[in-house]
Amino acid sequence: MAVNKPIGDNARKGAVKKRSQLKTTLGGASAWTKRSRASGEFMAVKKPAKKKTAAKKFKGVRIEKKRVGKKEKSQKALMRF
Repeated sequence: MAVNKPIGDNARKGAVKKRSQLKTTLGGASAWTKRSRASGEFMAVKKPAKKKTAAKKFKGVRIEKKRVGKKEKSQKALMRF
């Protein structure tokens, strides 16, 4: 089985390391922004092809989970009662 051949074909095997992506809005449409995990710097944005449509994700880059702040946690706790 030749998994990693041909050599030099610029094909990536596996996930992209040290990068993540998050969903943002850009001019009213959703876009994906790639971020460096080491510095936190935004690296690139994938814009939608047409306005008001969703953009495609970066291939092989992990997706950041939304973090819940303290205010949101307390509001959720109050809503339970």
